[in-house]
Amino acid sequence: MSDKHPPKHAAGEGSGKAHQPTPAAEETTAVVSVDTAGGAMEPSAVPATAQSGRLPGGPDTLLRKIFTGSGMVSLLAVLLALIIGGLLIASTDKQVATTSTYLFARPTDFLAAVWNAATRSYIALFQGSVFNPRGNSVAAQFAPFMETLTIATPLITAGLGVALAFRAGLFNIGAQGQIIVAGILAAWVGFALHLPVGLHLLLVLVAGIIGGAVWGGLVGLLKARTGAHEVILTIMFNYIALYFLRYLLNTPAFQRPGESNPISPILDPTAVYPQIFGTQYRLHLGFLLAIAATVLVWWLLNRSTVGFEFRAVGANPKAAQTAGINVSRSTILVMAIAGGLAGMSGVAQVAGTEKVLTDGVAATYGFDAITVALLGRSSPWGTFAAGLLFGAFRAGAVQMQIQTGTPIDIVLVVQSLIVLFIAAPPLVRAVFGLNPRRKKPARAAKSRQAATTGGAA
Repeated sequence: MSDKHPPKHAAGEGSGKAHQPTPAAEETTAVVSVDTAGGAMEPSAVPATAQSGRLPGGPDTLLRKIFTGSGMVSLLAVLLALIIGGLLIASTDKQVATTSTYLFARPTDFLAAVWNAATRSYIALFQGSVFNPRGNSVAAQFAPFMETLTIATPLITAGLGVALAFRAGLFNIGAQGQIIVAGILAAWVGFALHLPVGLHLLLVLVAGIIGGAVWGGLVGLLKARTGAHEVILTIMFNYIALYFLRYLLNTPAFQRPGESNPISPILDPTAVYPQIFGTQYRLHLGFLLAIAATVLVWWLLNRSTVGFEFRAVGANPKAAQTAGINVSRSTILVMAIAGGLAGMSGVAQVAGTEKVLTDGVAATYGFDAITVALLGRSSPWGTFAAGLLFGAFRAGAVQMQIQTGTPIDIVLVVQSLIVLFIAAPPLVRAVFGLNPRRKKPARAAKSRQAATTGGAA
């Protein structure tokens, strides 16, 4: 019987040499050794693609990635700003000044006074923004939290508008003007037109969103067609919107009859947001719309083709254009959507909290929205959380001043410090000792691997 097909031998049999790894396997092993952190380790015998989901280098690497991530850096930036703010509060405290006169004799008195001054103020801030245990009823105890949500509503929607533009590589500094224009249109529809319940409020909301979208879209159009920088355009548009509002409030069409002050008529009851928990709180339907806007922006950025185009343009406009993306169209569209989101803040002001139109309708929400977007790392849910935090700062600042005498401006100082630390992540990591370990060069790792292999041979 002829043996045309000789029997197959097991790996390594039938030859005088041991089985040698293929170049691909050597390369895979070298990659694993490069990814290993924390000293020399024996290279893995399993290809990197077949290993389990655990990170090479043990749990220290995973923890280090968690604690050096952007989200943790944002939290640490807030913590560091609060610490410095506490020191500033203590520097103006009378008890701290008294104990400092005998600091070296009894340093514990000084440290205790510093601690008491800072904690007293922050406890008052918490009680004015989250929960007040001294309230005479459950409703009164949770009233500060409801006020925080009310104040956070325009911050969230305006912050989403700024964050969306950031993700597309644009600096939307014009949320202030977009809020004003939206407030103008929404207020006019609210007091000039008399429509049925439901339809009236819907038209108020649509008018505000369209007003903000047009005001933001004009900036995108000018940038796309002329190449003008959006920062300059949005700042100038802010001034145009503000002075246009002041002009309108002195005209018969917008000024309340019989009033000499620049204030509009009160919006019709059918044109205002209903209050979610009744008249005992100011929290209105705008907060639920802010949640819906957050979900919409998240879906737009992460689940839609348009959002992918926005992110691609933000990452590299030239590469996006080479890939067939219409950069000009994306610029106009993203600024229009950002303006519409900021316009929701204007509607929340005139139809939710104020119910009238004044020249302070935007307050500083448009500029605070930039800080909110930065703290939220331009992500929808991060911006939502940052809006709640800044709403708590605003709501609790008054109570902090009433209880402890701490100036409200200290909250502005803390907010400014947060922006500073958010803009300098390496500084925050250095303060808390979270600088990531530097990986050794791949060439040195390969040389070390070759030396180890040669020694074993």
